[in-house]
Amino acid sequence: MFQNIIEVLMLSAIQGISEFLPISSSAHLIIVSSLYEFKSSSLLIDISLHLGSLFAIVYYFRENLLDYKNNKRLLSLILIGSIPLIIVGYALYTTGIIYSLRNIKVIAWTTLVFGIVLYIADKNRFDKKISSNLNLQSILFISVFQILSLIPGVSRAGITITAARILRFNRLDSSKISFLLSIPALAGASFLGLKDVFTQSTSFNYLVIIAITASFFFSFVTVKFFLIYINKFSMNAFVIYRIIIALILFALIY
Repeated sequence: MFQNIIEVLMLSAIQGISEFLPISSSAHLIIVSSLYEFKSSSLLIDISLHLGSLFAIVYYFRENLLDYKNNKRLLSLILIGSIPLIIVGYALYTTGIIYSLRNIKVIAWTTLVFGIVLYIADKNRFDKKISSNLNLQSILFISVFQILSLIPGVSRAGITITAARILRFNRLDSSKISFLLSIPALAGASFLGLKDVFTQSTSFNYLVIIAITASFFFSFVTVKFFLIYINKFSMNAFVIYRIIIALILFALIY
């Protein structure tokens, strides 16, 4: 029992931290799963981890989400910007193509390439803001980039922040756009997973509560402190981290 709890806490930390940083949560979960045989890992636990992150981001932006009257335009754009990812993601999921992308070689290359792309996009100072500059054209541009996050290693947070930076949004608002777009993405992933759970003989247990709670905690803390960090510093630390991870993976593969 103690081992299972430790494993779930580890998975929760990986999910909660990497989901909202530009380093790819799916890549980290795949890498860790390939190194360790987690006995407690299951479809229900995976869904619980995503639900924890979903609840955390909804709670963090609760004022914007509840104040629909004053944020109607922003929330409508976020929903529109999520449609391409949901459609393509569902297609890849139902055809099984998405599983062929979940390998270390793909992760190594995407981690490196899109880390460099993030660095290039983040080099200059831009000052566009959500309140005055986010429109249909810009959200559709970001949404096309977000589709790439279905490939492990790309990072949904990383690629959406990159796209927003290309459009000249400042770092803080680029991150906020990315976080708001994560709400429909996480909700969609959780829904697909729950659909599969209902077709299996899976029983609810205490590990689910631990997974949701711990994932919520790590996710909320990550979002809060990342927004503080990115308001003062560049993305260089994350770019360097991605390059190091890629080089380690290359050494293991080749």
